Amino acid sequence: MLIMGIDPGIGITGYSFIEFKNDNLNLITSGSIQTDKTAPHPKRLLELKTDIDFLIKKYQPDCASIEQLFFFKNQKTIIPVAQARGVILCCLEENNVVSFEYTPLVVKQTITGHGRSDKATVKMMVNKYIELDQNIKLDDTIDSIALAICHAQNARFKEEIK
Repeated sequence: MLIMGIDPGIGITGYSFIEFKNDNLNLITSGSIQTDKTAPHPKRLLELKTDIDFLIKKYQPDCASIEQLFFFKNQKTIIPVAQARGVILCCLEENNVVSFEYTPLVVKQTITGHGRSDKATVKMMVNKYIELDQNIKLDDTIDSIALAICHAQNARFKEEIK
């Protein structure tokens, strides 16, 4: 199964593609889509759609794991992030990619065993599942990998209880 992990955002969207086969995880690729902060909002959303569509067509994932909207501190970013998620979800649907949504709490619980883990702990634990390239610096990219791993772990658990 090829899982696309997506950490949505209007400025930066992290993405990853992880192969989950025979209980093994293999990072195929990861990166980020970064839109021009000076561009009008609709153009940024279109750029995000175009890039996500390109990635889906190139890698042809079986499913996607996307971060569920989580309102915490920054009220200014909630609407742009919601719009970015909407664009991404529509793009996934257009390409017949089934999507699964996980809150940051669930992802952290699955990856680290504790739902309130910090970014450094998440990165350390992601590196235990998949050896990360040291060039991966953006939290958004690491979060997308964590999202894909979270879905793989949930898929593994569902297979075990059948």
